[in-house]
Amino acid sequence: MSILTAKKVLRIEAEGLLGLARKTGASFASAVRLVLRSKGRVVVTGMGKSGLVGRKIAATLSSTGTPALFLSPAEALHGDMGKVARGDVILALSNSGETEELKALLPHLGKMGCRIILFTGNPHASAARLSDVVVDVGVKKEACPLRLAPTASTTAALAMGDALAVALMESQGFTEKDFALFHPGGELGRRMQLRVSDIMRRGRQVPKVPLGASWEKVVREINAKKVGCTCVVDGRGRLKGIIVDGDLRRSMLKDPDIRRWNAEKLRTPSPSTVSAELSLAHALQLMEQKAIFQLIVVDGRRRPVGLAHLHDLLGRGRVKIV
Repeated sequence: MSILTAKKVLRIEAEGLLGLARKTGASFASAVRLVLRSKGRVVVTGMGKSGLVGRKIAATLSSTGTPALFLSPAEALHGDMGKVARGDVILALSNSGETEELKALLPHLGKMGCRIILFTGNPHASAARLSDVVVDVGVKKEACPLRLAPTASTTAALAMGDALAVALMESQGFTEKDFALFHPGGELGRRMQLRVSDIMRRGRQVPKVPLGASWEKVVREINAKKVGCTCVVDGRGRLKGIIVDGDLRRSMLKDPDIRRWNAEKLRTPSPSTVSAELSLAHALQLMEQKAIFQLIVVDGRRRPVGLAHLHDLLGRGRVKIV
């Protein structure tokens, strides 16, 4: 029974979001323009469950390049309006549009010169008449069987907040470097600030064999360096290929007398190479796109000077410095 209930709730909320996507249009674009033209912050406000959703929206906006804060309507009416400055944009949340504290607060914010965006399920409500832009986030029904607890409606408001944050990110050209500045203590921030040079294996840790190396020497080098591969270099030390464990297995299927093969015949001639200055985030993305576990770091003469293995980038779920 509980599983059926869970599936029903998820279907109702998903249908609510799909309906929201279909009707999102000009008013949302106006909200984005209003924030972009503002020289102030986005002040998010709402009571009860809307307030909890508002806190999350404010946090998402702040972490993605749009300065924002949350303001409780009740506290604002008793002194916290001092947190608001002329030129700020107010993002008010009220599913009914009839929240008493919000209706009391919005006129005062308007008098301060603030422009008001309202996320509501009732575009004709009292709060809508007090707002500059009204974004309809209404859903057909709540997932709560009693139609009392906000469920699908709060999900819709939260999703629209995410949509606003992402639209603003794109409009402002917010980059991974900007994200790293706002998340210096987080895992993503560390990966974006660190470079391949911070974690790559160097010197004798980088497996290398010459083009003429025998099958036995290739296997010994791969086993010794424990990264599942070896670089193949010419007489001047320039990269001419890579041999990974999979190459050895595939070659054994092609020729039972594999021991006659040398590195030149076993290699993949054009391996993926990167600069030591590439960010760890981009290195991980490249590994994922190419379905590989190693990246060779080369210098200006295409000599392998480092090797980054997936395990070096991730460690045990954390960035690992070696």
